[in-house]
Amino acid sequence: MTGRSKNRRGAARIAAILALPLAAAVALTGCSGGNDTLPEQWKDGGGKGYISGDGSSVSIPPEKRKAPVEYSGKTEDGSTFGSKQTLGHVTVVNFWYAGCAPCRVEAKDLNTAQKEFAPKGVEFVGVNTRDQAAQAQQFSEEFGVQYPSILDVEGDRGVQRAFAGAIPLNATPVTLVLDAEGRVAHRVLGQLADAGQLRSMLNETLAEKTK
Repeated sequence: MTGRSKNRRGAARIAAILALPLAAAVALTGCSGGNDTLPEQWKDGGGKGYISGDGSSVSIPPEKRKAPVEYSGKTEDGSTFGSKQTLGHVTVVNFWYAGCAPCRVEAKDLNTAQKEFAPKGVEFVGVNTRDQAAQAQQFSEEFGVQYPSILDVEGDRGVQRAFAGAIPLNATPVTLVLDAEGRVAHRVLGQLADAGQLRSMLNETLAEKTK
């Protein structure tokens, strides 16, 4: 065997060894995990695909909820929408973007819930984590979304950071239910199972206002 062949084989072995950590890192970007937090990923703004949760839900008793989340941002039509406009109302906040497959699937369930609960005073708002206005508007038209979405894709991504400080956001999509004080009461990590899952959470949170 010539020296040149040995060098080539040696270089190939080194490249293979160096590729292993990279392959593992790429595999992990498709999963939600204990050390994988969206604030860092949103800040990086990389070209990753969605990080799909498992649809698990967390419900927080009123006495254990953190302070109300204050947020504000520009929507796809250029207007401003924020927590001041929903204070006093139970609110659904859905984190999404147009290229996220689970976001597209669950759109119909969010629409169903919005039609049912808007007459009861429940507010709905999306937080788009990636798209520009044209993409967000096209999504709304395609899926019949009637509520606004804040475009939280520039600067310090303040809306996402505000909510991440209240409860971990380890996937896209994420759906939150806020109580009338603006505190996080429920979280669904990943795609909604169906409209019934959100309906149960909303009915439970609405019932708190009558106690």
